[in-house]
Amino acid sequence: MAFLTDRKRAVGWGSAKSGTHHFWSMTVSAVALLILIPLFIFTFGCILGSSYEEVTAYYSRPFPAIVAALTIVVSFKHFNGGFQTMIEDYVHGPMGKVCIIGMTILSYGAAATGLFAIAKLAL
Repeated sequence: MAFLTDRKRAVGWGSAKSGTHHFWSMTVSAVALLILIPLFIFTFGCILGSSYEEVTAYYSRPFPAIVAALTIVVSFKHFNGGFQTMIEDYVHGPMGKVCIIGMTILSYGAAATGLFAIAKLAL
């Protein structure tokens, strides 16, 4: 084994062919969050500390509800991509796949719960 060239050692360890897609997905979601987070803070900050009836009336308007829903969806998608990268880097074998599946279920479940809460307030 010690007499193998660097090229021969690298054969079979090629790219997974999904790194560029993942990079662009994370970049686009990060830029979207740069826009959505301040919008969410300004729309949420206006209603912070109000009564339930005022919050319900506020989120029944389309703009705050859409901003909150988009922020939830993009945030959890970005979280899932980043956590998947971390698991791929540090957890190996079948446990890595189990962790990725579990984190994907958890992040999509949390996003669905947030969207349900926004829909319940808006409707």
